Amino acid sequence: MAKPSDEQQRALTGLLGLGNHSARKSHYPELAARLDELETERNRYKWLFENAVHGIFQASLLEGMRAANPALARMLGYQNPQEVLFSLTDLAGTLFVGGAQELENIGEILQRERSLLGYETQLRRKDGSVLDVLMNLLLKPDQEGLVEGFVADITERKLAQQRLQQLNDELEQRVTARTNELLDAAEALRDARDAAEAANRSKDKYLAAASHDLLQPLNAARLLISTLRERKLPDVEQVLVERTHQALEGAEDLLTDLLDISRLDQAAVKPDIALYRLDELFAPLVSEFQSVAAAAGLKLRVHMGDYAIHTDLRLMTRILRNFLSNACRYTDEGCILLGARRRGDALRIEVWDTGRGIPADRLESIFLEFNQLDVGRAADRKGVGLGLAIVERIAKILDYRIKVHSRPGRGSMFSIEVPISQEIPLPISQAAPQPSTGNPLPGRRLLVLDNEVSILESMSALLGQWGCEVITATDEATALVALQGQAPELILADYHLDHGVVGCEVVRHLREHFSQRIAAVIITADRTDQCRRSLQRLGAPLLNKPVKPGKLRAVLTQLLT
Repeated sequence: MAKPSDEQQRALTGLLGLGNHSARKSHYPELAARLDELETERNRYKWLFENAVHGIFQASLLEGMRAANPALARMLGYQNPQEVLFSLTDLAGTLFVGGAQELENIGEILQRERSLLGYETQLRRKDGSVLDVLMNLLLKPDQEGLVEGFVADITERKLAQQRLQQLNDELEQRVTARTNELLDAAEALRDARDAAEAANRSKDKYLAAASHDLLQPLNAARLLISTLRERKLPDVEQVLVERTHQALEGAEDLLTDLLDISRLDQAAVKPDIALYRLDELFAPLVSEFQSVAAAAGLKLRVHMGDYAIHTDLRLMTRILRNFLSNACRYTDEGCILLGARRRGDALRIEVWDTGRGIPADRLESIFLEFNQLDVGRAADRKGVGLGLAIVERIAKILDYRIKVHSRPGRGSMFSIEVPISQEIPLPISQAAPQPSTGNPLPGRRLLVLDNEVSILESMSALLGQWGCEVITATDEATALVALQGQAPELILADYHLDHGVVGCEVVRHLREHFSQRIAAVIITADRTDQCRRSLQRLGAPLLNKPVKPGKLRAVLTQLLT
């Protein structure tokens, strides 16, 4: 270790108050060791100052830069730290991009706060380029205006921020553009949906109108064919008539289903909920399908208790008629069961059959339009598979739940749950059976009102064959002329006549004219609720076109007996 110089020894002696030789001698080792420590510390700080990654400087607020490390020089593009020892004027005019105003602001903050941390600014490099930096500035308390500063290059961070902002702006632009595209697509979809709905409504209206118009000539053809079926014809002609009858019957079923689908899709069907005894619902169905089942070699069984339900009788009958029709169609042998069982607050009405059954993977598809099971040949098809589609739509309108259980080769069960009533109305009183009087139709005077001449001719031929005296007319005026002051015993009137005239009104006028409550039957292809309500007020039974001759004869027999 180097021996302290005389000047150092005197300074230490004066500093410590040691004046004599003995004192100097006794404290010299300790002082020498302390000097070594200070020198080591000074060298360490010097090494850190010169090799620091970030720039370090010392400056005076009054004079300018006093010291700078190599890192700051390299940061600013200089080779030697001495080159960055700018005067105050150079600091304002060369180094700080913000100029004198920025330096003045920095000085005011330091005088007030004694420090300035995290200060971002821009410095001008030797080549004139601009450098983004972050500064921490400290005003030394023991020396007036002396500032120590630490400088970090944040150019890369700034560039990253700018790039991030650019990416964010681009992303926002893409999101905006995509949003606009989606909005345009949504608008296009809305337009397409509106166009599709409008086309669907137009299709439904056209289908309803077309079906109604097609039912008119079909009705005339059915009446003529029925007239021929009741005549004694040679076997060959009888076969042709029967085949024509079957073809017309298939066309009638198809048009009826299409008309029902059209009305259901237009939401034109409004349920008319009322309280009915279960036997009121079952009795007409049993009467209708006993002969159908017998013709197919099947037995129809019925199981019902003393229940009452809240439902729309017409719509509910439509559902069960479809279930029973399918059961008869797809059952080759065995029996069909129509029954009901209570399930809490609901009554579950079931139709069982011993038919072919339905595979589990096809249970859902049977309710789709134009879907029929196991129909390989066109000759085996009946209808176009709209029956269960109609059932599903009616069930949704009534808010009823339909269930299907089936085992291929064993049979199927279709059920529907209907709200049950605690109140059970009294049975409808049945008139006492009258002694048979034979056929009541021959010689009876009937008036047929229809605006279609072909239907008038067909109806006249059929009723004439049954022995009736038939008077035909197209409106009220021609009817009064044809009747020649004598009231008919029964009126068969079409619902829609020419010029917006309704058959119900003509019936009322004729009743008033002859002062008699003349029996009447309304025949129409109109299946709307408005038509049904008009008939309820008139108190006349309704027959839908095409008219089934058997049903027509039964209604006439009942009214004229």
